[in-house]
Amino acid sequence: MKQIEKVAEAKNFAAICVGKMNELGDYELQLGPDVKIPGKVFGGSSLQATGSEFSFQSFRPGTETGFLHTHKNHEELYFFLSGKGEFQVDGKAFPVEEGTVVRVSPEGRRSVRNNGTEPLVMLCVQYKAHTFAAEDAADGNILNEAVKW
Repeated sequence: MKQIEKVAEAKNFAAICVGKMNELGDYELQLGPDVKIPGKVFGGSSLQATGSEFSFQSFRPGTETGFLHTHKNHEELYFFLSGKGEFQVDGKAFPVEEGTVVRVSPEGRRSVRNNGTEPLVMLCVQYKAHTFAAEDAADGNILNEAVKW
């Protein structure tokens, strides 16, 4: 099974590499003794992320999550990076493809499937709902320092 590669790390950052998107199928997430999800890898803990979690997943043609799920507190953003498929929230199904982004509230009953002919690759970012305020959009500071490579 494929492993995440640590690229660099210091006091204020960590960097990893999950590899090429067309090789995500080499990962397998073990959720329990009888539940294995091929093509899925979580990365937050490898980065010591403190405010969110993320995963990459690749669905082979004709595959799907196989279950609906919700969250207690976490909203999710799904970024579709390649392929075509369908996403379902609360019984409403709609097409997704490269460039599609879907936000789902914690209570939304969601699932995804690849009904296309090539792998459907997505990035999912999970974070606590209702925590980002208008002032957070201006949280960044541009520093008066030259960038030195």
